[in-house]
Amino acid sequence: MLVYGKNVANDLLKNNQKVRKIIIQDGFSDKKIISLIEKNKLEVKKCSKKEMDHLCAGVHQGIILDVPDYQYYDINEVFDDDCSFVVLLDHLEDPHNLGAIIRTCEAAGVTHIILPKNRQVSINATVMKTSVGTLSSVKVISVSNLVYAIESLKKHDFWIVGTSLNHSIDYRSINYDGKIALIIGNESNGISDLVAKKCDFLAKIPMYGSTNSLNASVAAGIMIYEVIRNRK
Repeated sequence: MLVYGKNVANDLLKNNQKVRKIIIQDGFSDKKIISLIEKNKLEVKKCSKKEMDHLCAGVHQGIILDVPDYQYYDINEVFDDDCSFVVLLDHLEDPHNLGAIIRTCEAAGVTHIILPKNRQVSINATVMKTSVGTLSSVKVISVSNLVYAIESLKKHDFWIVGTSLNHSIDYRSINYDGKIALIIGNESNGISDLVAKKCDFLAKIPMYGSTNSLNASVAAGIMIYEVIRNRK
């Protein structure tokens, strides 16, 4: 997988993540990254900006890294780590949303994210760039079936809180004590009916303007920090 950008490069090199190849633009002068490359004794290929622009679709900032595909974690990590707050994503489609949610989770101290294996955006170059070097601090767990994952969480005493505009209550009226699993829905359709039926609470964020919904990553940020605020 080709990933790019200075923040991604700095994070991968600083945390000694496996890097198969590094491509830098002629004249690349970031001393911190160059020092990390030398420290890790990695081979570098230099290319022109035009050549690098052909290798990736995004803004590469003069550096591209070839790394192995992301290795997802197993749901048992939640229980082995004695986690008390986990975020679930119900078939998100936009990599920018996934990256932004990972970044918010890391900022809030949320260490585990669960997402379904199929019909869900995967960890790719855009996600890594949008998450701005925070992916190494968050365990992203892939499951075959989100409903089964929810049932497993319930067996370990988690309360399931889903975000929904239908049959829901104000997110500020929910008691977030105890173990919480927060579910953020798909950008277009929200959480599925099957997932909603498994929730102990359905929460909504009041809309006071003309819009009737929020971007998934914005909604996730509001909900995550509400849970954190109520647990302190």
